[in-house]
Amino acid sequence: MPVALGIDPGSKITGYGLVTKEGGELKLVAAGLLKTSQRAPLPERLNQIYCGLQKIIKEHSPTEVAVEDIFYAKNVRSAIRLGHMRGIALLAAAAADLPVYEYAPTVIKMAVVGYGRASKEQVNHMVKRLLKTDMDLRPDASDALATAICHINQSPLSKRERRRE
Repeated sequence: MPVALGIDPGSKITGYGLVTKEGGELKLVAAGLLKTSQRAPLPERLNQIYCGLQKIIKEHSPTEVAVEDIFYAKNVRSAIRLGHMRGIALLAAAAADLPVYEYAPTVIKMAVVGYGRASKEQVNHMVKRLLKTDMDLRPDASDALATAICHINQSPLSKRERRRE
């Protein structure tokens, strides 16, 4: 049974969420946050995220990884840091020999909420409804779950597109 690991990369907090589909129904496998020390040097923070993702992959054995793409950043420095974190997420997936799919935030929001400019609160609400959970989800975790949901619902299309490349 396919299990998608969704990752919402961030320089301070990286959200993760694992989702599967059984009998046409989405199921929450796990979700959480990988937090780094803001005072730690960037290389140490990158290593913390990498080791955390390795542990999650080893523990839950996902079959595919979906990562939120960069949409915009407040400044160049933020964009570069976010790029580093995305690179770590891609590296962790590649090191585990897992296929990786990337989705723009607007595509994820459209897939989960039906509106590409939905707020974090709207995404969180719909993720909980789709997964039938009342679990308290932090925004980064619900964004990661939304990424996994988007992938699971679009994966046949994504796989065909990937084969064409």
